[in-house]
Amino acid sequence: MTRSFPALLTAPLLAAVFPASGLLAQCCAGGSSSCIVGGAAEGVLGEGQMELNTNLQFINTDKFYKLDKQVSERTFDGFQSRYQYFKVAYGVSKNLTVSLENGYYLLKKEIGFNNNPATTFTSKGMGDLIIFPRYNVFRRETPKSTNEVTIGLGYKVPLGSYNDSVGNIEPFSGQTYYLTKPTAVQLSSGAQDLIFNLFLHHGFRRSKVKLFANGMYIKKGWNPNGEKLGDFASVALYAGRVFMEHYGLTLQVRYEDTERMQVNESILLFGKPSNYFPEATGYQKLFFTPQVSFTKGKFTLYASTDIPLYQSMNTSEHYTQVGSQNTTTVGLSFRFFAARPKAKAAAGSYVCPMHPEEVSNGPAKCSKCGMDLVPVK
Repeated sequence: MTRSFPALLTAPLLAAVFPASGLLAQCCAGGSSSCIVGGAAEGVLGEGQMELNTNLQFINTDKFYKLDKQVSERTFDGFQSRYQYFKVAYGVSKNLTVSLENGYYLLKKEIGFNNNPATTFTSKGMGDLIIFPRYNVFRRETPKSTNEVTIGLGYKVPLGSYNDSVGNIEPFSGQTYYLTKPTAVQLSSGAQDLIFNLFLHHGFRRSKVKLFANGMYIKKGWNPNGEKLGDFASVALYAGRVFMEHYGLTLQVRYEDTERMQVNESILLFGKPSNYFPEATGYQKLFFTPQVSFTKGKFTLYASTDIPLYQSMNTSEHYTQVGSQNTTTVGLSFRFFAARPKAKAAAGSYVCPMHPEEVSNGPAKCSKCGMDLVPVK
């Protein structure tokens, strides 16, 4: 009998925290199993600016793979996830932004084979916490374009559970025995992780077209069970444009690579774990992710969906792995100035109400949010 293992178990590890920002100045798009994958592509906020962001991510899949071939072999029917994400970010200075990000799993579910309730596992609860400072190391503006480079270094604090079990009643004796839930439905990996991020942006002022590039590497840690999920790397390219001042469209192409899971050799001396197989973990995937957004004042409403173009799942002769199928994110962002910096523009010039660093000698629109610049008195 084959045993399947979901690539989507990167979701509890990553805590699904960096979502898509609907403002094209920050960029956007979703991630395979986790908002952090696509959404960490963002620059910095303005000095004294604060962002409150929440989104709801839906994941559903029942497709199983051996390498890049979809197969019918499986030992459970599918995986589902519903995750509510929250972020609070603050612009400490014009170059430094710090955010705290967390979320709550409304549902994580591995559906048993033939929908068998005895082998269907569910969970819900708090995810992990991410502390993520970002620093703008380069910025240049010309009458025709804007350019910036931002680096980020995040740290994941494991708050969610990683060793929950479920009780089953033995029908003959009536005694209850406990079985550890599959790793796919645990709320965390139980490990501390480091997140490295590089964000590049180039904007064309006249056409309102913005180009982005994002690279991310997540160094996974070991948990108390002697387990380590595979390190994660991704590269993404984006193109976005604002239409009719309030509407935004961003298109993303993203490649992801996750290494196989590792288990401490001393633990393997006692036999392989019963609810997962390290051979069937890790993957290589290519996604196309469109996102639409609507901005009105300080609020942005956005939605995105991942479309798998290619996926190759690490498997073996006896093990299959569930791949990506449907991932949709809808969210709302609210930005405001908790402490508005003093305008550095001279009297008679024009400045953006939301981005004081956006200054013009005459009437114009902000290259970041599309708002009309207002005169400085």
